[in-house]
Amino acid sequence: MIETLAYYLCLVGFAGFAYKLIEARHSQPARTMWFLAGFGICIATGILVLTPAMEALIGPGPVFEWVATLAGDELRVGAIGFAVAFTQSMWRGERARLAPYALFTGATMVLLAVCFALSEPRRVGDQTVFSGGALPFAVADKVLFLLYSLVSFGLLGTVFVRSAWHADPGPLRAGLWLLFAGVGTAFVWTFWDVDDVRQLAATARIGAREDLPSSVLAAATIGFVATGATLSAWSPAVSSVLGRVRAYRAYRRIEPLWTALRAAVPGIALDPGRELAGGAEFALYRRVIEIRDGHLALRAHFDPGLPARAADAARRAGVREADVAATVEAVTLAAAIEAGRAGRRFEPGETPPDPWPDADVETEAAWLVRVSRAWRRETVVERVRAAASAPVSAGNGRR
Repeated sequence: MIETLAYYLCLVGFAGFAYKLIEARHSQPARTMWFLAGFGICIATGILVLTPAMEALIGPGPVFEWVATLAGDELRVGAIGFAVAFTQSMWRGERARLAPYALFTGATMVLLAVCFALSEPRRVGDQTVFSGGALPFAVADKVLFLLYSLVSFGLLGTVFVRSAWHADPGPLRAGLWLLFAGVGTAFVWTFWDVDDVRQLAATARIGAREDLPSSVLAAATIGFVATGATLSAWSPAVSSVLGRVRAYRAYRRIEPLWTALRAAVPGIALDPGRELAGGAEFALYRRVIEIRDGHLALRAHFDPGLPARAADAARRAGVREADVAATVEAVTLAAAIEAGRAGRRFEPGETPPDPWPDADVETEAAWLVRVSRAWRRETVVERVRAAASAPVSAGNGRR
């Protein structure tokens, strides 16, 4: 089951690299994008070559085992080489000197092929067995791959850490850290074979197939790298969806407050019955405006002395300090609605501070969510109102 999931993740990685290649073909040098595509093709093909489905397609036999094992190792080296070339090309642009590393990668691939051929592997059941004379070449093949990977992952990790550390917060920085995570999982995936090398040196035999942890680590590697490399392409769409979800949640959370104000001041509803016609974000914007309009329509019914008394009463009632301001707003608004129904008006006192000075819709909505949460706690609001109530003197209240 997990192996099947790993293979599907590889296919998703193929799609991600292909999309990135198409999306960035006009903004990035062609060779840079081909390096990225080459990485995805090599690593995913290297995994697919070793799957039971591929063996069933070609047919079991010693030739398939020999070719599949060699191809898997060569493609992993090619994937690492393309990854280093991609990062160097992105980091240094046209100034990147890729020839030395390309020569290093090519020489490693040739030596791996030679060592593999001289090791004369033989398949026995689910294991690959080597003769005593060929064992040094088999061990050299594994050690050479580990050394090459150590150098390459060191280069990759250094580039990604430096770039991510200095990048501004946002999709680019997040993508770089995801790429670094991909390098980390690739490092673990590669050095998972250290135990195999020890077993090979001691017994002259090794497991013929990738084990389950290797398949999972391979899929995690391509998942991290594909996500990090393509994050800038699809993150705006995801952010837009999340923004609509957050807007709808805020829209629903401030509904009790809006409903009470609409009942008190029916004229604040801009387009009754079509609140969500323009989408969640526009609906939230409109609902915030309507609540503010209702607040302004009731301004003559606000008791100027009530906020201070309500704040003291809220603290005595055990309301958390972080919730006192929202509770006071809910209490004063409830009192203003009641005063408006009774036709009771107040002489204007000192203008209270605006809870939304120069605020955007998101900030205002967050504040109204807090007020609405306090509003829903009817028992607390009524208790604070009762404690804060005082007889209206002839000087500050009138009909």
